[in-house]
Amino acid sequence: MSVIHRHRHEATAPVVEQAGAPAIESHDHGTLFDKALATLRIAFGITFLWAFLDKTFALGFHTGYDQEGNLDRFGDAAWINGGSPTEGFLTFGVPADNPFHGFFTGLAGQAWVDWLFMIGLLGIGVTLLLGVGMRIGTAAGALMYAFMYAAVLPLENNPVVDDHLVGVIVMAVLALGAAGTTWGLGRWWNRTDVVQKYPVLR
Repeated sequence: MSVIHRHRHEATAPVVEQAGAPAIESHDHGTLFDKALATLRIAFGITFLWAFLDKTFALGFHTGYDQEGNLDRFGDAAWINGGSPTEGFLTFGVPADNPFHGFFTGLAGQAWVDWLFMIGLLGIGVTLLLGVGMRIGTAAGALMYAFMYAAVLPLENNPVVDDHLVGVIVMAVLALGAAGTTWGLGRWWNRTDVVQKYPVLR
């Protein structure tokens, strides 16, 4: 009897259908798994947004120190004061035996690279914190992590995996797990007319 009851329950479970996608069972977004995904999303959102703020204003959590280790908050290293948020990493952070060494060092300090990098940090951070535009936000985040992964090859502490590659995986998990619908504005955002018309904005 319990087997029959379970089958009846499954047969009557509500489904959510999307154009071009198979029907899937709807579920309660308040489960522990959903909350764990939301927590992961928010944590990575803070990571991106804080990196943007630190590099913009040289707040001293990575940006703002000179070669002697002296901190100058809001000083010359700040992006708003003409500092380059990419020059240090691309000049000194790329190993000499990196197969793409010339490519990455050639990008160091270029204004368009700085702008693209900073807009990416801000956009990804806001997207993840709010839970809106997750497809574009997580794709941009995965791409940024992938570039940084390529820039630090060969890896120092592991032959294959580092925190950048883990970041790529996390971005994929957040995108596939509808992480923006719990503790975020994802549900409201996905119902808006513009998102209904252009699903890539989900």
